[in-house]
Amino acid sequence: MVKRTDSNQQRLKRHIRVRGKVSGTAERPRLAVYRSNANIAAQIIDDVTGKTLVSANTYEAAFEGIGSNKEAARKVGNTLAKRALEKGITAVVFDRGGYIYHGRVSELAEGAREGGLKF
Repeated sequence: MVKRTDSNQQRLKRHIRVRGKVSGTAERPRLAVYRSNANIAAQIIDDVTGKTLVSANTYEAAFEGIGSNKEAARKVGNTLAKRALEKGITAVVFDRGGYIYHGRVSELAEGAREGGLKF
């Protein structure tokens, strides 16, 4: 019998490994990405205090009807960057959450860069 590996378990292992090296501070918080089949979400987190400073996702009413495509991911990145700039956050550390930097994850990052975040 062939055993199939659980891809989400592998992603979580990658995420934990990266989180050992990447941490957000008050000066440069962490931009964390979560991607599901139907939606995408991002948060800017200060790991020293354990607080979420800014968040944006496709669950919000502004994203009604779109959720799992590249345009939505770019819009989430732009929205997140706009909210971060309002709070005075300009530089972040990008945490892709163990996902491959491709498709929706890279579009979210490009949208955040377009919005004015530096990473």
